[in-house]
Amino acid sequence: MNTTPTAPLICPVHATAYEHVGIRVSDPDRARRFYERLGFREELRFDDYANEMATPAGVRINLVFNAATRTDATNVLQDGPVKLPGITHVAFVVDDLDALVTWLQAAGIAITEGPGPIGPRRVGLFFRDPDGNVLEFNQLL
Repeated sequence: MNTTPTAPLICPVHATAYEHVGIRVSDPDRARRFYERLGFREELRFDDYANEMATPAGVRINLVFNAATRTDATNVLQDGPVKLPGITHVAFVVDDLDALVTWLQAAGIAITEGPGPIGPRRVGLFFRDPDGNVLEFNQLL
């Protein structure tokens, strides 16, 4: 007799908020400086493994410091001909995409796609951090 309980098809506990995304980087100081320029501030550092950063609005990321150093900033999930499973990018919401475009251009950060409409509810653009991690910034319509 099997006494293992069966789980319902849908989980009875649902996510109530998004806490953070982990972004693997090869140079902790370079990455921290880059994300600080985007408005994140380091709140906590876990020795030489990772940190926690947040914007004044409470948007949180963790930088994970164990990426291998490469000579180029290609992204294995985005740039290779074989599309591997994994998280391809993280998306943030801003209230003034035009101001972001102006700042990115002045800061010398290349926009890799956009700005342009993404579906019916947002306009967005993409760029990369120094390790090639893809970042999407959206203004909701």
